[in-house]
Amino acid sequence: MERWPRRLGFAVKVTRRPELKSNDARKWQSGPHLSVSIGYLRAILDYLDEIDVRMYRISSDFVPYATHPDMPRFHGQVGECAAELAEVGGIAKARGIRLSLHPSQYVLLNAVRPEITRQGIADLDSQAELLDAMELGPEAVVVLHLGGAYGDKDAAIARFVDTFPRLSEGGRRRLVIENDEKIYTVEDCLRVHEAVGVPVVFDHQHHLLNPGSLPVGDAVRRALATWPAGVTPKVHFSSPRLDSRLLSRGKREVEAPPLLSQHADYVHPWEFAGFLRQAGDAAFDVMLEAKMKDAALLKLRGELTKYRLW
Repeated sequence: MERWPRRLGFAVKVTRRPELKSNDARKWQSGPHLSVSIGYLRAILDYLDEIDVRMYRISSDFVPYATHPDMPRFHGQVGECAAELAEVGGIAKARGIRLSLHPSQYVLLNAVRPEITRQGIADLDSQAELLDAMELGPEAVVVLHLGGAYGDKDAAIARFVDTFPRLSEGGRRRLVIENDEKIYTVEDCLRVHEAVGVPVVFDHQHHLLNPGSLPVGDAVRRALATWPAGVTPKVHFSSPRLDSRLLSRGKREVEAPPLLSQHADYVHPWEFAGFLRQAGDAAFDVMLEAKMKDAALLKLRGELTKYRLW
């Protein structure tokens, strides 16, 4: 059966095989190292091959303390592990597994404080260096939100555009941007693309919460069109959490309504199939951001087939 989109992926944590770690998470006192994370990734790539999943997001902490300003002894790990990284990157390429990275919300290119922006540049350059050392093609990207608005969104966008050329060549080549749930819409991301050429990742749940003036179909098609020829675009998809939450109130727990900004454990198959119809005929890969990770992907894939939804 021909599958479309070509690849479904999940991020970082493997829920069905909890013994598979995503990165060396030891504290600095224990001497964590990239070589340990590489060993973990090899095992995850074996698992992905076993379950026929060809897309995976690497932990943003894959290189321990890679750019920590007070711990320069950790800064040279990518160079130290160049041969190992090329080897594990070769495994991913041979198995057709698309890898990517997504820094935390604290990595910013448009901060008001210049030291935060400098750190953001260092973090993005480091993650691009990692993907380059793995010798991965242009589909291996670093996904970033545009950041805060700081009371003046136009000025914040201008700072992002002004900062972009300060990234390394690899940082500029690997960077893609994503719409968020509160501040920056797909249209805002398109403004940045027009200024510096950076591709746009469409996030479906974020768009529903912060749509601007574009309906879903138009928004995703315009985002997909920002990617260079020959590079398969990627989008993010998740279903909102609809079940009640239990909150602690002193010595008792109270039930609270769901937050639509939170990701559900699994993906609603008819919602996902409806999104594919809205997106049209363009080919793209989908990173699922469900909390149950690989278990959610396998469940969705089975339901799409069972109910003939793709």
